[in-house]
Amino acid sequence: MKLTIGFSPCPNDTFIFDALIHHKINCEGLEFEVEYHDVETLNAKAFRAELDITKLSYHAFAYATEDYELLDAGSALGFGVGPLLICNVPDLAAELKEYAGKELTEKFQNLRVGIPGKYTTANFLLGLAYPTLTNKQEMVFSDIEQSLLDGSIDVGLIIHENRFTYMDKGLHKIVDLGDYWEKTTGSPIPLGGIVIKRSLPEEVKLKVNQLIKESVQFAFEHPKSGLDYIRSHAQEMEEEVMYKHIELYVNKFSENLGEGGRKAINELFDKAREHNLIPSSTKSIFLVK
Repeated sequence: MKLTIGFSPCPNDTFIFDALIHHKINCEGLEFEVEYHDVETLNAKAFRAELDITKLSYHAFAYATEDYELLDAGSALGFGVGPLLICNVPDLAAELKEYAGKELTEKFQNLRVGIPGKYTTANFLLGLAYPTLTNKQEMVFSDIEQSLLDGSIDVGLIIHENRFTYMDKGLHKIVDLGDYWEKTTGSPIPLGGIVIKRSLPEEVKLKVNQLIKESVQFAFEHPKSGLDYIRSHAQEMEEEVMYKHIELYVNKFSENLGEGGRKAINELFDKAREHNLIPSSTKSIFLVK
């Protein structure tokens, strides 16, 4: 049986899925046809139910629960892994830092903000910390740093490997939105998950979940096995940076959400509904009960 699967070309995803798509584990007759896209493209594909299995933002998942349910394996959650709000002016960074969770003065409300997509979890967190920062421009996440340097935006919301590169370009952190979430809730931040079509046979869904878990376990046991594959999709990253990226986003929650991971996801959805940021749904979120 062939299944379509979508995930990003970022090191954390290629690290997780290397063993699965290259048959380094026994895939028990399943074949996977891979599509590589940035997270907002994957979110949009999920809204159209185009792929059998896909990575997507947890924020976006709230809009796709009619068609998909969440696998227990493959997620990106954790402490100290959140998106960063940055800018090109140190004084602005210092001033805005003091306003996290507070009403912005009129002076800041029209700042141009580059975001990696409307339905990213990063944008959801930005809405919690800075609800009046609404002059947003959607762009590919990897273009945000350069847009700050060019002056086409005032503030940028960065994710993925840009966490490790912005300082080298002379940019300044305003706030770590993951840290803001953790201090507010005490829970890890749910960034992205792996979902599967509800319409697939139950035994196939459970098998895919188990295979992704085994792929993560294989990657943990053989961390350099997929190096060439990971490097081929990374954005000219040095090996040390790639593995820092992987270490940040791939952890015990990637293997198994567990009680703590599920609690964090439910908390994210509850807060989003409380702020009217997502639609209500009667569908169960999790595949593995």
